[in-house]
Amino acid sequence: MNYQGLYQKSITDPESFWKEQAERLAWYKQPSTILGVDKYDYPQWFQDGKLNVSYLCIDKHIEDGFGNQNAIIYDSPVTNTKEHITFYKLHEEVSKLADGLQTLGLKKGDTCIIYMPMIPQALYAMLACARLGVVHSVVFGGFAPHELAIRINDCKPKAIITASSGIEIQRIIPYKPYVDEAIALANHKPEHVIVFDRNLGVDIPYQSYDVDYTELVSKSVAIEPVAVTSNHPLYILYTSGTTGKPKGIIRDSGGYATALKFSMKHVYGVEEGDVYWAASDVGWVVGHSYIVYGPLLNRNTTVLFEGKPIKTPDASTFWRVISEHKVKVMFTAPTAIRAIKKEDPNGEFIKVYDLSSLKYQFLAGERCDAATLSWTKQHLKVPVIDHWWQTESGWPMLANMVGVELMEVKPGSASMPVCGYDIQILNEEGIAVKAGVEGYVTVKLPLPPGCLLNLWGNPERFKSGYLSKFPGFYFSGDGGYKDEDGYVFITGRVDDIINVAGHRLSTAEMEEVVASHKAVAECAVFGVHCDLKGQKPLGLVVLKTGENHDESLISKEVIKDVRHEIGAVASLKDVLVVKRLPKTRSGKILRKLLRNISDELEYNVPSTIDDATIISEIESVYKSNQIGIHKNIINHE
Repeated sequence: MNYQGLYQKSITDPESFWKEQAERLAWYKQPSTILGVDKYDYPQWFQDGKLNVSYLCIDKHIEDGFGNQNAIIYDSPVTNTKEHITFYKLHEEVSKLADGLQTLGLKKGDTCIIYMPMIPQALYAMLACARLGVVHSVVFGGFAPHELAIRINDCKPKAIITASSGIEIQRIIPYKPYVDEAIALANHKPEHVIVFDRNLGVDIPYQSYDVDYTELVSKSVAIEPVAVTSNHPLYILYTSGTTGKPKGIIRDSGGYATALKFSMKHVYGVEEGDVYWAASDVGWVVGHSYIVYGPLLNRNTTVLFEGKPIKTPDASTFWRVISEHKVKVMFTAPTAIRAIKKEDPNGEFIKVYDLSSLKYQFLAGERCDAATLSWTKQHLKVPVIDHWWQTESGWPMLANMVGVELMEVKPGSASMPVCGYDIQILNEEGIAVKAGVEGYVTVKLPLPPGCLLNLWGNPERFKSGYLSKFPGFYFSGDGGYKDEDGYVFITGRVDDIINVAGHRLSTAEMEEVVASHKAVAECAVFGVHCDLKGQKPLGLVVLKTGENHDESLISKEVIKDVRHEIGAVASLKDVLVVKRLPKTRSGKILRKLLRNISDELEYNVPSTIDDATIISEIESVYKSNQIGIHKNIINHE
C-alpha cells in the first residue's frame, strides 16, 4: 500500500488500523477494547490489554532465538570505551537490577528518577523500572540541582538512580553532588539514591541514603517482568511549560509500544536486526523513543553514543560511528549538522569513511533550514528527511514515511502527516484555513496510540494547555501552514517556549531567575535566531535606579545565575541592559516585537504600545551589541 492509502485507512478507520498494528506485539492479554475514553472523556487505547515493555524489548527476542544479537553498541569517545551488549547480557543486567530495586521496596506504581549520563546503566535503569511497573522519570544530566529538585517535588520518587559523574570535553560533571544538593532543596525526600561508580577518579560524597549500584546488582537474581495494563504509565518526561513550571508528560505502555514498533518500520524504514542510531540523550524524548524503546522493541541494534558531533575528537566522529558500526538509519538534530559543517565545510571528513551502510539521514528537534538540508544531502548522498514531533506525541507527527513510500523532499517542510495524525491548520475561530495560509497546527482527536495520556498530577492543566483552545482537537502550540500538495510547514512556537539545539526551554523560567538578581528591576527573555542552534535566548534587563551599576558585571552574574539554576543547556550568553522595555498600556511586555526586531523581521508596532519612541532605543542597544536589527521601514498600525 502506498502512503496515501495507508494514511487514509488510519484516519477513516483508526480502530481496525491500530488493532492490526497492536497484534504485532506479544501481549500477555490481547486488548478487546481498542479505543475507549478515560474519566476525563479523553481517548485511550487498548485499555484492557496487559503487557510489559521490558519483556517486549528483551525477553521476547531471546525466546525467538536472538539472544546473541547485539542489542546495544556503546560508543564513548569521551572515555575511549566501546562495548557490545547482546540481548542475553541486557537481560542479565536489567532483570538483576530490577530485583535489586524490588528488594529496596520499589513496586508497581512507584516512581523513580534516573539522573544519568549516556552510559549503558542508564538504559538498564529505564528497562528495570519498566520490568517492575515502576514509573521512571529520566532527568537530563545537564540540569542543575534546582531543576532536579522541582522534578523530585512533582513526581515524588521513592528512589533516584544516578552515577558518580558525567564527562564532557575535558570536563567532569559532578552528578552525585548535584543529586545531594537537589534532595537538600526538595521538600520530598527519596528513600534511596543508587549510585553507579564510573571509576573516573572522582570522590563520591557518601550519604545515609546511598546504595552502591554494583553491589546491589551483584547480590541480586534475575526476575520475571510484571504484567501491567496498557495505560499503566511507563514514564513521566518533563517538558517546559509557559508558567515556568515543568509539565510531566505521562506516557502509557501499550499504545506507546504499538506506535514505536509501527514507526520503526514505516517511518524510519528499518527491519529487525538493522543497526539504528539516534544521536540524542536519554534525558529527552528522542532518547526514550529512539535510543531505548523503539529500536529494542523492533529488535534493532541501537547505538548509545557518549560524545559530541565535534571535538570528540573532531568533526569526523559521526561518520566514524556510522562506518564502524554499519548504521543503516541515523537520526540527529540540525544543530549537530551545522556544528559539523562549521568545522568541515567541504565535507572532507565524510570522504574518509565508508558510509555505504547508511540508507537514510533523519533530522528533527528544530526546524531544519534549507542550507543545512542541502549540505547534508550533497555530502552524504542519501535522502535527508526532516520530520516533526513533540515530547507530547512521543513519536513522529509529520514525516516522509520512507518505510512506506519515499516521497519528494521539500526544503522547509517536515513532509506529510504520519498515519494516525489528522493534522489540521485552524484560525483563531477554530476554522480550517486554505492552503498557504498560516494558522494553528492542531490534530483532530483521537490522537493515535503513543501520545501523552495526561499531565502528572495536573489533569486541569492538561485540558487547558492542549484541549481547551479548540474543542475536539489537540493544540500543538506551533504555528504553520499546508501547501497545495498537503505538505506541512512548521513556522514556530506561538508561546514562550524556545527551541535551543533541540532542547525545549521556557523563557518564563529564565525570566524568573534573571528577575531575582538584586540589581534587576524588570526583564524580558525571549528566543532569537541562531545560525548554529536554531534559537538562543536573549535577555534584556532594566536596572534599579539610584545605584551605580557595573553593567558588564551584572550581565555576567545574571548569566551565571541562570546556568546555576537551570543549567548550561539554557545557553543564555547575551544579557543586555536597556533603559526600559516596550509594553502595552496594560503593562504587557511586547516580547514578540523584541524578537522580530532582533531577527530583522518585518513587524508592526501595535497601537496598544504605551510609547513607540522606545523602539529606536532598543535598536540602538542591539546595534551596539552586534545583535541584528530591523533594516526596513517600521509600520505603525
